[in-house]
Amino acid sequence: MEQKYIRNFCIIAHIDHGKSTLADRFLEATHVIGKGQEVAQLLDSMDLEREKGITIKSHAIRMLYKYKDHEYILNLIDTPGHVDFSYEVSRALASCEGAILLVDSSQGIEAQTMSNLYLALDNDLEILPALNKIDLPKADVEGTQQDLIDILGCTEEEIMKVSAKTGEGVERLLDAVIEQLPPPRGKEDAPAQALIFDSYFDMYRGVVVLVRVFHGSLKKGDKIKLFSTNHEYEIEEIGYLGLKFQAQTELLTGEAGYIIANIKEVADARVGDTITTAKNSCPEPLPGFLEPKPMVYSGIFPINGEDYANLVEAIAKLKLNDASLIYEKESSAALGYGFRCGFLGMLHLEIVKERLLREYNIPIIATTPSVRFKIGLKNGSELEVHNPIDFPDPSNIEYIQEPFVDAEIIVPTDYIGNIMKLAQERRGIQKNIEYIDEKRVTLHYELPLIEIIFDFYDKLKTVSRGYASLDYSFKEFRPSQVVKVDILINGEKVDAMSFICHEDKAHNWGKSITSTLADVIPRHMFKIALQATIGAKIIARSTINALRKDVLAKCYGGDVSRKRKLLEKQKEGKKKMKEIGNVTVPQEAFLAVLKADRE
Repeated sequence: MEQKYIRNFCIIAHIDHGKSTLADRFLEATHVIGKGQEVAQLLDSMDLEREKGITIKSHAIRMLYKYKDHEYILNLIDTPGHVDFSYEVSRALASCEGAILLVDSSQGIEAQTMSNLYLALDNDLEILPALNKIDLPKADVEGTQQDLIDILGCTEEEIMKVSAKTGEGVERLLDAVIEQLPPPRGKEDAPAQALIFDSYFDMYRGVVVLVRVFHGSLKKGDKIKLFSTNHEYEIEEIGYLGLKFQAQTELLTGEAGYIIANIKEVADARVGDTITTAKNSCPEPLPGFLEPKPMVYSGIFPINGEDYANLVEAIAKLKLNDASLIYEKESSAALGYGFRCGFLGMLHLEIVKERLLREYNIPIIATTPSVRFKIGLKNGSELEVHNPIDFPDPSNIEYIQEPFVDAEIIVPTDYIGNIMKLAQERRGIQKNIEYIDEKRVTLHYELPLIEIIFDFYDKLKTVSRGYASLDYSFKEFRPSQVVKVDILINGEKVDAMSFICHEDKAHNWGKSITSTLADVIPRHMFKIALQATIGAKIIARSTINALRKDVLAKCYGGDVSRKRKLLEKQKEGKKKMKEIGNVTVPQEAFLAVLKADRE
């Protein structure tokens, strides 16, 4: 089909603004699915996505739509909305010419809406603004429309109004996609050049790559080359992305589809890589998109040691499906062999843990999350440390720098005081306040990343009754007074529980963790000391009292010296037991450390 009849577009929006529901209405309007047979959020294929009501993976689907007596191909790439999955959004944007900017008219423009809009503008995408949920009684269509006009400089006529739930305005929006978004502009006679925007592992067919062809064409039987590895493969199957794969003989310029080429190695099909033909190949790869920059680091270990081999294989397959996951092998005295992984945020960490359990049946445990610190040593060298185990001796440290982020918080004016108090507690530096309208305000803060990776998002939602939205991006490294805190159980250091934090917070965090552990670790026959230390200095302590047998039960009256003798004998026994006794630390204790309050 000619390029002028193709539209490659995505939907960008804040979490829970209805983009997956709108995608369902598009599928109905283009007869990809019939009414009555649909599953809510059809493109959200993971159980996790349906349970949490969020999109985690970007999904692609091809639709045919008749407009003015001509059939058009619409390739929709559904994108996530949560701040932790902005890398998925960047991949989708690199494959499109246009984007529908979807805004919930009852909630207005939120932080992630703005973030994704800037990503789209950076990619030179044409923006089609649309208001969703116009059927809700509390929808503020006029106010939200004015916000969009102020931000985009568009006219009122250019803003589409839809209800993804009822289907109102959906066909008019599809017409606008054809009228306002540009077609691809590739060179059909140029050497083949296609971008891998997603990939996953199929047990029977190997690696399946999803591509967008920018120039030239790819045919079944073609020898293709991957730019990053220079490996060559033969295309066994090629086709379109319907609800099920639709095999074809070739993909033409401007089209999106899938390729199966007997790629066995998971690491070979890198998302963002360029595919070209082995003969008459294109001179240079497509710009692709940014490499993911992990914000949060955590160790992942199998609960059962024998699952390690399965974990190695599972994490490699997961990496193929989730290109923003970064990992390297690690071992721990307490937890055995595992991986040190880099994540884009705490939700990303939680989702990866859940996917390993559900998709690969591997129960895992994660160590206390950390961020990357730059540490200058007295000998002039500089280290990058994201694992507390690698933290150097404080006597050798010249300076430490921690990462700061630019945070944008959009909140109703009623809750400004609560948000300011929370940001102040987390060492935030307020930059400015912008009033969007008389009801909502944008607060700009510079915050240390270590302060927001644990429970900042949850606390933000709590103090604003769910109305605040957060977006953040890395700013720079700044000098800081951070320390490494070790947790000792019965005098033994547990490396998996060590953490790095600001020295002002060390006592509170340490006390919170020792108190939490005291509630979780079962009592033993001897007293157990739980300590938080900085070097040799103990900064917090909790005690688990011993289980005691009632040695006086057989004494009915009698001389007090007899009772004292029995108690002294018991005391000696406990002392000896403590010297040789080991503390059994249950798996729940490691999970409890993650949930300890970090005020």
